[in-house]
Amino acid sequence: MAKYALFGFNGEAGCFMHVLLNALDMQARGHEVKIVVEGAATKLIPLLYEEGQPLQALWAKCLAAGLVDGVCRGCAAKLGTLGATEAHGLKLLDEMMGHPSIAAYRAAGYEVITI
Repeated sequence: MAKYALFGFNGEAGCFMHVLLNALDMQARGHEVKIVVEGAATKLIPLLYEEGQPLQALWAKCLAAGLVDGVCRGCAAKLGTLGATEAHGLKLLDEMMGHPSIAAYRAAGYEVITI
C-alpha cells in the first residue's frame, strides 16, 4: 500500500474536485491518502459545506472516509476563511511558519502530489 498526501493549492472548484476524486479513488484502491487544503483552495472552505454546491457531496465523502488531514492556517487566515475552518472543526496545519510542511509528510513516508 502506497501513501499519498494530496496538497490542493488551486482555488478553482473544478480543479479542487480532482483532489477529492483522486483521494477517494486512491483510497478505494487500497492506498493511504491525506488531503491538505492549501493556498487559494482554502477560500473554498465555506462552499464545501454549503448545500447544493457541486463539491459538497464529494467533500462530505472525503470527510467521512477520514481523508482530510487539515487546512493551512496561514492561507486560511490570509484568505478570510480561518473562522469557517475553525467552525467546521477542521485541523489547522501550521508547523512550518504557519503553513503545512511538505517535508514532514515526506518524512512520514508520503509521496506528495500538488494540485
